Amino acid sequence: MPEAIEKPKKKAASEEKRRLILEAARRVFEREGLEGASLRSIAGEAGYTPAALYFHFDSREEIYAELLASSLESLKVFVDQSLKDGTTARERFEKAAFAFFDYYDKTPDDLALGLYLFRGGISPKSVGRDRNKELNAALSTCLEPIAEAALSLGATDKQAKDMKARVFAHATGVLLLSHTGRIRMFECTAPQMMRDYITEQLTLQKWN
Repeated sequence: MPEAIEKPKKKAASEEKRRLILEAARRVFEREGLEGASLRSIAGEAGYTPAALYFHFDSREEIYAELLASSLESLKVFVDQSLKDGTTARERFEKAAFAFFDYYDKTPDDLALGLYLFRGGISPKSVGRDRNKELNAALSTCLEPIAEAALSLGATDKQAKDMKARVFAHATGVLLLSHTGRIRMFECTAPQMMRDYITEQLTLQKWN
């Protein structure tokens, strides 16, 4: 077979194997937690030998970081899609703030992944300083439309940055209440609680 044809085929096969490994790893993480997940168990789930796994990944932490990066890419697409119909700065603020919440409300496993909450836990340091910095930057990018809309509404740079952090903190808290079932204590729904918060912030903030 000509080399020009052989190389793309090998690359495609390698990428497919990597995808299958990541899918298997996610199932193992969700089922067994991080403390129960090993490269051997991930390899078995994927139908490969541990040696085949090492060809693609050096550690479970590297696999975890790859899964988180992919999740954040999906979040970015979701947020961008949600903003397509927003015309005014107020609408864009509302849509950007709620889109972040809505994505994780619909994908609780991604929330656990993003907050290092899978059973057994994982330290951000364990994925490596540079990799953790990249992941934090990716998350910040997903939240940036909130700050941009706040700026358009008259907020200063600091106020916009603070609002970005506030929405992130509030959304995370509401999501944890929702996914643990504790929100039933308050006889309300998570989406309504989030929407009320967004409306409240738009009413209270003195940005101009």
